[in-house]
Amino acid sequence: MNLDEACPTYRPDHPDGLRPPSQMRFVFRQERRRQAAWAFPSAEEQAALHG
Repeated sequence: MNLDEACPTYRPDHPDGLRPPSQMRFVFRQERRRQAAWAFPSAEEQAALHG
């Protein structure tokens, strides 16, 4: 194939063999406890407002 640029699946020859490009590492974040700024009213609250 005659292309102007490398194929997207191109992997350069390396002494350890053909290796895929490095990817970002997945890092778990610390879970934050936060209170919702707004929530839907409960069924009882809705009934009191509209009933």
